[in-house]
Parts: sequence; C-alpha cells; structure tokens
Amino acid sequence: DLTIEYSSGNVFADLGFPDAEERQTKTRLALAFNRILAERKLKQVDAACLLGLPQPKVSALVNYRLDGFSVERLLDLI
Repeated sequence: DLTIEYSSGNVFADLGFPDAEERQTKTRLALAFNRILAERKLKQVDAACLLGLPQPKVSALVNYRLDGFSVERLLDLI
C-alpha cells in the first residue's frame, strides 16, 4: 500500500523545521543572488569586491550555506 503525502509548498515545513518560513525565504534570496552572479558572469572574488564582503561569505551564499545571514542582509545584497 502506497501513501502519498502532498507538499505544503515549503520543503522545510514538510521536514519539520521550526523556522521553515525563514529558511525558505533565505533560500529564495540566495537563488536570486546566484542568478545575478551568473547573469553578470561575476566570479566570487569580483562579487566580493563589489559588495564589500570577504570572498568566503560569497562562497557560502553560492553554496547555500545561509546560517550566517539574516533575511535583511540577504535583501541588502540583491
């Protein structure tokens, strides 16, 4: 017998994260950030210089390691 469970539209909520909305928002903002980098063909080092960030922070964004970023900070970067 197969049980199908439909998504809520937020994978983080489906997985039971208490901060699901924030995680989804951060992920969407990081996706937008990465699209901008790709459209402008910016390397991480160049993006870091333009944004005044250390390159490892840009690397974290590119790799969706978002724990060190607030939603507000991500909005400022886009």
